[in-house]
Amino acid sequence: MHVRHFDIKGPALILPKRHEDARGYFYEAFRDDAFRQTVADVTFVQDNQALSKDRATLRGLHYQRSPAAQGKLVRCLKGSIFDVAVDIRKGSDTFGRWLGQTLTASGGEQLWVPEGFAHGYVTLEDDTEVFYKVTHPYSPEHEAGIAFDDPDISVAWPFDPALVILSAKDKAQPRLAEMI
Repeated sequence: MHVRHFDIKGPALILPKRHEDARGYFYEAFRDDAFRQTVADVTFVQDNQALSKDRATLRGLHYQRSPAAQGKLVRCLKGSIFDVAVDIRKGSDTFGRWLGQTLTASGGEQLWVPEGFAHGYVTLEDDTEVFYKVTHPYSPEHEAGIAFDDPDISVAWPFDPALVILSAKDKAQPRLAEMI
């Protein structure tokens, strides 16, 4: 696997080493020892999968508060997404900054979103499936979120914010400034 780091310390893009021939392709989607050595020394404890029926479905920006904070390794199994991580680490030089990456089923890219980041994505195609590994189980009492359209963060989503499909919960998320 190839790893690309970002200007914001912590997140990483993992690109698979694909082996292709006339039959198709093969790659290791995840290998624990390689991930620990090159990305983060963490243990994954839960796998999640989500299907979004419609293009422009936005999920996020979500995170879990300590002591149940989660790191996430995100992969698109079908379709494509624009995946976003926002630095919410108090005292970080990059607090409030975001990064975005397109993940496709055909490319096999994965985005590592460590603890201390809010995460969200918008689907770029109908019937998009997303799979992600997490470092802490889901904990409803620790779940939190930030408004996807917070003007202080200004994520450059690839859709007009008025056109995205959101859950009622995500429509009601507070701004980052309200969380500090």
